[in-house]
Amino acid sequence: MTAWTQICHIEDIPVLGSRRVARDTGLDVAVFRNDADEVFALLDRCPHKGGPLSQGIVFGTSVACPLHNWNINLCDGQAQAPDNGCTPRFEVKVDAGLVYLKADELVGHATDLTRPIAGPVTRKTTGA
Repeated sequence: MTAWTQICHIEDIPVLGSRRVARDTGLDVAVFRNDADEVFALLDRCPHKGGPLSQGIVFGTSVACPLHNWNINLCDGQAQAPDNGCTPRFEVKVDAGLVYLKADELVGHATDLTRPIAGPVTRKTTGA
């Protein structure tokens, strides 16, 4: 039997928007809702440069990354051509207006992935 973790009410996710779910280990999970009230869940990390997908614009069954406008398919996490890459997907279900994530995935799926760290480049100096 599959165990599920209740996340929120479907109304807690804005239409054409998302809600982030924090985890004890690993990056957050972004739970999306489109205008047909379909709900999807992906790791909150674009496969391109690690942008927060939860801050992107939802349209149809895709989300546009807020950093470089990559379109990520919400059904499978695949970047849409001509871009190439994938972000991990999480199984989600809606029952009686409540949104659930699969418990074992929430705890252990894609916990080894990190977000790239931006910052100044450190250059080696040579002694004279």
